[in-house]
Amino acid sequence: MTGERAAELEELGIVWDTADAGFEQNLGAARAYYELHGTLAAPRGAAIMDVQVGQWLTNIRRPRGLGKDPVRAERRAAALAAIDPDWNPAVLGWTVDWQRHYAYLAQLLADGARPAAVVPGVTRHGEDVGRWLAAQRRNWDRLNAEQQHRLGELGVKKAPRAGKAAAKTTTASGPCAGGEAFQKGLRALQQYVARTGSATVPRSHVETVDIDGKDHAVRLGVWLSNTKTRRDKLDREQHAAFTELGIHWAR
Repeated sequence: MTGERAAELEELGIVWDTADAGFEQNLGAARAYYELHGTLAAPRGAAIMDVQVGQWLTNIRRPRGLGKDPVRAERRAAALAAIDPDWNPAVLGWTVDWQRHYAYLAQLLADGARPAAVVPGVTRHGEDVGRWLAAQRRNWDRLNAEQQHRLGELGVKKAPRAGKAAAKTTTASGPCAGGEAFQKGLRALQQYVARTGSATVPRSHVETVDIDGKDHAVRLGVWLSNTKTRRDKLDREQHAAFTELGIHWAR
């Protein structure tokens, strides 16, 4: 059959390979999912355009999931990579869940959020990116070199060692000494800035924050005002934390 006749039949809806036709349909759904979420690291239950795209992506990431024919598999992998180069994070050494949260963190920062403001409770597409980020900083040494590099490019750093924090708490003096009350206030301020996009806090405002699974009501406006009057007692790291959140008097 000539190429011209084949093209005419294709225009009439003839499908030569039903497997490829099914792949193309699912690929279209994957493209739509990426346009909405900015990543193909979809959870298994994700669906779009009446396609269970999350399960489909899970299946094709498995060995020989793109088919037994190596040429066809390579062509399909290239089509997926054209949508999202990190569509199969297992080859990079991490999970789909890690990739999805990383992508959402990058999006939050691209939208103007500061890393310090992405605290537990800050979400994107229903995922608690803040809680995930705190875990990455806390477990930094468990990440591979590429994960550390990618997070570092976003401005994320390893969490300070608990020993140093404890020592600072015991040696510092005054109500701004970096102890539990200060950390609670800072967490509340970070959450407030992430939610409102403003570092201006009314004096009467009370912010409720989740710390270790418990809600704490912080009189944020009063705390911030009191901290301002004692700003000469802040150490360098505390000044930096305030400055990063847009508190100009801390510079």
